[in-house]
Amino acid sequence: MKKLLIGAALGALLLPAAAQAQSWTDTDDHACIDEACTVFELFQAPTQGAAVQGYQGTVAPRYGTWGFDLNGRDTSVNPGDSFFRYANGAAYDRLQIPSDRTSYGSFNLLRELSDNRVKEMIDELVARSDLTPGSDEQKIADAYRSYMDVARIEALDEQPLQPYLAAIQAADTHDKMAVLMGSSQGRIGASIFGTGITIDQKAPTRYVVSTGQSGIGLPNRDYYLETRWAEKKVLYQAYVARMLGMIGWANPEQAAADIVAFETKIAEAHWTPIQNRNRDETYNEYTISQLASEAPGFPWQAYYNAVGVGEVPRLIVRQDTAMPKIAAIYAETPMSVIQAWQAFHTVDDAAPRLSQRFSDAQWEFRSRDLNGQPAQRPRDKRGISFAEGMLGEAVGRQYVAEYFPAESKAKMEELVSNLRLALSHRIDNLTWMGPETRAAAQEKLAKFTVKIGYPNKWRDYSALEIRPDDLFGNGERAGLFQWQYQLNRLNQPVDKDEWGMTPQTVNAYYNSANNEIVFPAAILQAPFFDPDADPAVNYGGIGGVIGHEIGHGFDDQGSKSDGDGVLRNWWTPADKANFDALTTRLGAQYDQFEPIPGFHVQGGLTMGENIGDAAGVAVGLEAYHLSLGGRPAPVLDGTTGDQRFFYGWAQVWQSKYRDDALRNQIATDPHSPAEFRVIGPVRNVDAWYDAFGVQPGTKYYLAPEDRVRIW
Repeated sequence: MKKLLIGAALGALLLPAAAQAQSWTDTDDHACIDEACTVFELFQAPTQGAAVQGYQGTVAPRYGTWGFDLNGRDTSVNPGDSFFRYANGAAYDRLQIPSDRTSYGSFNLLRELSDNRVKEMIDELVARSDLTPGSDEQKIADAYRSYMDVARIEALDEQPLQPYLAAIQAADTHDKMAVLMGSSQGRIGASIFGTGITIDQKAPTRYVVSTGQSGIGLPNRDYYLETRWAEKKVLYQAYVARMLGMIGWANPEQAAADIVAFETKIAEAHWTPIQNRNRDETYNEYTISQLASEAPGFPWQAYYNAVGVGEVPRLIVRQDTAMPKIAAIYAETPMSVIQAWQAFHTVDDAAPRLSQRFSDAQWEFRSRDLNGQPAQRPRDKRGISFAEGMLGEAVGRQYVAEYFPAESKAKMEELVSNLRLALSHRIDNLTWMGPETRAAAQEKLAKFTVKIGYPNKWRDYSALEIRPDDLFGNGERAGLFQWQYQLNRLNQPVDKDEWGMTPQTVNAYYNSANNEIVFPAAILQAPFFDPDADPAVNYGGIGGVIGHEIGHGFDDQGSKSDGDGVLRNWWTPADKANFDALTTRLGAQYDQFEPIPGFHVQGGLTMGENIGDAAGVAVGLEAYHLSLGGRPAPVLDGTTGDQRFFYGWAQVWQSKYRDDALRNQIATDPHSPAEFRVIGPVRNVDAWYDAFGVQPGTKYYLAPEDRVRIW
């Protein structure tokens, strides 16, 4: 269980966040596109000819002769019945999900491409004997070596945990345990509350301490409270008992039952995922003494002292009404239960860096049982992820030098300029918005910052110690290094140059506090962006992504911040009412989508991403038309420019899921499943009907008056 979100939160990502244990995260600042993000979001999509073992090469894929694989379509399907199938059906049917994946598609392929490149880079570093001791290159190689030193890891077995377990046994009062929870920040362990250092949404030139709900080990509260997840809850209890038994905890079965009962009470107090999206409700300014008064039963000052923030004068409490309930639950729970809870979450947190019996047990529950993944990722791939997690920007610096040509950045800058111009034109012509709000929207758009490829300055890892024979210690030192980095920010101005993703990440995001859109180098490849592809396909692919991220600045939550990143209302009451009416209609459309029987898309949970997708398609198409400069679009292989644009959007969302993974995404993720990231936006765009002759009577036809046009 994570205790904090490291760095500024990414509240508007392109892809969904990977399924993981519920932890407190500040999701107010960024949004991204898909699932392999940790704190980011990625798009997910399959690829032509993808094999069971996944993508093995280090060369970016190509699609057709001009950027789209016409052979990937299923033209037996009417576009109005499923544009996802029409554009992607044959490719989808050919697609096989690798056994070590829960889904597969274009995003996953590019993630593997990035991993393969990084693996090749790290293999070269490991083979060298001339690396400078203490250099970033030496640390990268040593981090990977430590993960691959299986003999030493197996010999140590659970030994690295012993100091932690002794500390848990010594924390035999509620006050002592609260201190242990606070001191676990950046280390192995857990807390019923999560604390992080984030940008202050109402004063985005400074950082602030934020605290919110945590304390549960299943993906979210629904897994404890809804009968449709009852089987997963039973499997979770068995997993808790298994891990406790492996460390020799007394009466593991009874302890597991007590832990799940404890977490169920906490889950009942938790806010729902939809509530957690509301930036107005999750910004609650407190002092520590006020929090102690309103949420008695937990020693807040001692906790914050252990966290390392001491007597901070102010903090932001996210789920303010949940805090008193969780504190009361903590106070009334016997210490034997809380100690067992801490012991389980400590071993669960440490499992990937322990011997195989621990890492296998964790994988079997969290990946196989929760998400349907048949096989574990090979150890060398996990080793790459570990090294990147320790020294992400050091790896990224080398990645950029080898794989990111300068011309890609220049072409992206041109695309972004055209997308901004297109949205500006559209804002000027919105019939539902008045002049006062329109001027504020234009001001915000003009103040957008754009980051492409890689940061202007790189992280300094000189203070991080990495040893080739100490996997567990490397992870601990890296966690403490990162947490100290966060603590050091508290009295410093916000670093506007900092990135929330590494260059080798296949994703993109919007950060509302900085009012910035960010596109790492690794996403600037086919099918998203291909310098040799037809422009219409690029505008449908990366253009749609750019529009998506810009759109997050104007979605139901991003629109609550102004051009300087300040959380404030810049809308007139009438315009806000008009906007809310449009978003309500859009949410109702998505509520009707049922990707898997019994599981409907949650329009309220996915609202921000759906607005981003709608903006991406509408603004991207207008930008493509502007790029033509009044010239007619060429016809290629019988396809018009508008058709190629919509094909480009659909192709980046080719994706296939395992059933458990899809259910998990619907329940927990703010992104709609890939099929409806294609269908949902295009059915609200008039030009799509014209491009493909979509007529009334088809499944996803909308009458003109029912089409939702927001941006």
